Amino acid sequence: MTLTNNEIKEIAEQLDCGFRCFIHKQSNELIFIPDILKNPDIDMEAWAEEDEKLNSEFMNYYEIEQLESHDSFQIMEDFVDTLNDSNELKEKLFTAINKTKPFRNFKYEIDNSGDFRQKWFDFKSEWLINRIRIELKQLEESQ
Repeated sequence: MTLTNNEIKEIAEQLDCGFRCFIHKQSNELIFIPDILKNPDIDMEAWAEEDEKLNSEFMNYYEIEQLESHDSFQIMEDFVDTLNDSNELKEKLFTAINKTKPFRNFKYEIDNSGDFRQKWFDFKSEWLINRIRIELKQLEESQ
């Protein structure tokens, strides 16, 4: 299974937005649909064609796994580890993820961190892309 860098990036972006990602086993066609388990009130009309295709050909697609909360937490921890020990933000983020509601606390600190906010988004994107590459390699090896 060979996907372009742009396709892998698109998968990462869609997963980050809460979509499910499917890859056709022969053509590598990508299909993205909302996760109705996480968004039960969503109107699926806009994705009716994709949903029908998946329902009729489900066995012809691989699904790329969505992030679990422990994965999202790991991304935050890994980002904090990249910061210099003398960086004041490192301590704030470390404290944020070790309190109750770590995701909300981390978001608050990163949203108020100036240039580091973009560094966080870039880091998260690269982390997701690497994770997808690993999953794709595992899919290839299992064929």
